Amino acid sequence: MGATAVFFDLDDTLLWDERSVKEAFEVTCQIAAEETGLDAAELEEAVRSQARVLYQTYDFYEFTTMIGISPFEGLWGKFNVGTQLEFRRMAELIPEYQKESWRRGLSQFGVEDEELAQQLAQKFGAERRLRPLVYEETYQVLHELKGNYKLLLLTNGCPGLQQEKLDGVPELSPYFDEIIISGSFGKGKPDKSIFDHALSRLGITPHEAVMVGDKLSTDIKGGLAAGLKTAWINRNGKPYHSNIQPDFEIKHLSELHRILDTL
Repeated sequence: MGATAVFFDLDDTLLWDERSVKEAFEVTCQIAAEETGLDAAELEEAVRSQARVLYQTYDFYEFTTMIGISPFEGLWGKFNVGTQLEFRRMAELIPEYQKESWRRGLSQFGVEDEELAQQLAQKFGAERRLRPLVYEETYQVLHELKGNYKLLLLTNGCPGLQQEKLDGVPELSPYFDEIIISGSFGKGKPDKSIFDHALSRLGITPHEAVMVGDKLSTDIKGGLAAGLKTAWINRNGKPYHSNIQPDFEIKHLSELHRILDTL
């Protein structure tokens, strides 16, 4: 039997999250530069670095790794939705993390200003929310597939934050027969169980589904483990960083038509 369903990742597969974050950093760091005289690009690099290091010190870090919540999502998310105790812990501690990441970034250049750090933390969140960016081909490809294949969105992350992203682009969700968010399920990609759960929701076998995503370590690794065909969307020619070998590699979502025809 050929492919009857396509599973899509969300961030940096359909939504251009990396660009949204980058633009939010640029605007926020420019404000800081005008206030302090620092170089905006250098401050961005410092805050990114400090955020990564600080994120790993929190007791919820292991949980975020399993569910798939990045440090930069932590810089703007609220995490006030979700049944797990860890989400309540995140909701309690994330405001501190957001301010402290900016405070440490400023401090790296000798600027000690708690009030400015708080302002920048709030500004970054606001700027990120203004940028629900979608790749130019996303809607066209989904429109062409809808009705011919079952479509399922399989995304890692906090249910509240991922839903907020979807609410920012209300045209997207109606394309999907099912939407599964790891924070609601309890485990994230690449855990095989979330793929098995997705298959059961559509009532299909692994051989009937293709997983499309931008991350070898989660989308592709998990899809392969669950027995799905996999298509790695690699728009920028990133090198392989592991021994994970997708069935297909594409640079544009429109290439999916060729792949699905062969299956």
